[in-house]
Amino acid sequence: TLSGVLKNLKLDQRRSDAEVLKVWNQSMAPDVVAHAQPAGLAKGTLFINVDNSVWLGEIVRYRRREILQRLQHSFGKDLIARLSFRIG
Repeated sequence: TLSGVLKNLKLDQRRSDAEVLKVWNQSMAPDVVAHAQPAGLAKGTLFINVDNSVWLGEIVRYRRREILQRLQHSFGKDLIARLSFRIG
């Protein structure tokens, strides 16, 4: 049924979100983990909440490529194609 399919999709989404969070916490530098956390994944874009504008600038300017490479190494470029950072 359609509702069963939708339920499974939501379950898969939650599972992949949890997996991203686990890899994030294990593979990112502790200072990045302390100030930034994944907030969700949609259509190849991983949304990341950063706790303040100073860290937002630091991460976007100096660490975006490294973060993306580590996540793509774990999940592939299809699942995580882009990063979107925001204060939250």
